[in-house]
Amino acid sequence: EADDRIDEVFVSTNERFAGEFETYLAETAFEKPTLSVEDTTDESEKFGVVGALAQLVDREGIDEDLVVVAGDNLISFDIAEFVDFFADAGEPALAAYDVGSREKAKSYGLVELEGDRVVDFQEKPDDPKSTLVSIACYAFPAERLEDLSTYLEAGENPDEPGWFIQWLQQRRTVRAFTFDGAWFDIGTPESYLDAIEWSLDGGTVVHEDATVTDSQLGETVHVMADATVEDATLERAVVFPEATVRNAEIRGSIIDRETTIENFDLSGALIGAHTSITDGGQF
Repeated sequence: EADDRIDEVFVSTNERFAGEFETYLAETAFEKPTLSVEDTTDESEKFGVVGALAQLVDREGIDEDLVVVAGDNLISFDIAEFVDFFADAGEPALAAYDVGSREKAKSYGLVELEGDRVVDFQEKPDDPKSTLVSIACYAFPAERLEDLSTYLEAGENPDEPGWFIQWLQQRRTVRAFTFDGAWFDIGTPESYLDAIEWSLDGGTVVHEDATVTDSQLGETVHVMADATVEDATLERAVVFPEATVRNAEIRGSIIDRETTIENFDLSGALIGAHTSITDGGQF
């Protein structure tokens, strides 16, 4: 929002989630974002990430340099730093991060560099040679946007952006912006809780409008507004607004809004909104 080089911001989603994004954007002070909605509601109709990006470019008539950030990224660097790097490079660019584990690297696009140039890119390798991976933060010059259509028309994989980057790197010069600090792919409950732990620095936050009585709150606990926690033990857990946790032990779990957990112990669970579990036992 604060970067004058960014003229427009498109929040791309499908029809299933459009209403939630409309509400969120209406309640913020942001002026640049425009909600751009894919014409899909069902999982079977999805275009895949690359297909959706190509459709966004076509739908919105984008003909300028484009920065793309996946919505499940939590990053510690300022996007302006990445834009600076891209502006200097003048070529397709990606952000790369050392995940510090070859096992983790198997789940991402592996990046091999000479200086800041990407000389090899392998999407989800079985035997990664290093731990430097692409984090789904990209920038494309205006004249390279047509590569999206060329890639798709050739029948290449439309689902994962890493396959497009691998294809692109074999045909164009691609630069890599490397950074230290923190990065989380919050697409799973476990990684979401890792991000919460980093954000809270292991601490605990209880909203002033929440009610917590006769309970023990350990490390990395976030109890949101209008939630109720009674006679419970919570450790590494998030309790969303208007949820109720009573006479329960909740560890490593996410309790969504307007949910009731009573006389029930949970560990490593993700409980969806408007759920009621009151039978007693463990899960």
